[in-house]
Amino acid sequence: DKATYDGLITNLTSNCLDKEVEVVIGAPTCYLDYVRTKLPTTIGVAAQNCFYKKSGAYTGEISPEMILDNKCEWVIIGHSERRQIFGETDQMIAEKVNYALSVGLKVIFCIGETLEEREAGKTHEVCFRQMQAAADKVKNWDNVVV
Repeated sequence: DKATYDGLITNLTSNCLDKEVEVVIGAPTCYLDYVRTKLPTTIGVAAQNCFYKKSGAYTGEISPEMILDNKCEWVIIGHSERRQIFGETDQMIAEKVNYALSVGLKVIFCIGETLEEREAGKTHEVCFRQMQAAADKVKNWDNVVV
């Protein structure tokens, strides 16, 4: 809710932030404009997801262009909830990363294993697989944080 973001915004803006560190806050789509207008431009705002197409019959999705229209320059892609609850594949996530970068967004690219994979000793295997899928699509990593 907005009160939660108001608290985060107050906390971020009332403390001395290191000017050498880029600070970004992730917000749900419905709050992107609200959060962006409340924060100074020195603090970035990230959408929590995007689709890999500009437009079409993708009800409920947000395109990277829509994120940019909200004056936000970041997007979080590949979060474990998107992978597990919504069934997003490594290839779909790689498409999202590549498309978001191609239109000028910066990307927070999430990778990681499930609890079951960690307990099975598959952490490196899973992370490598996720990174490889993105590496097959993304050639310039200057605007990606993993």
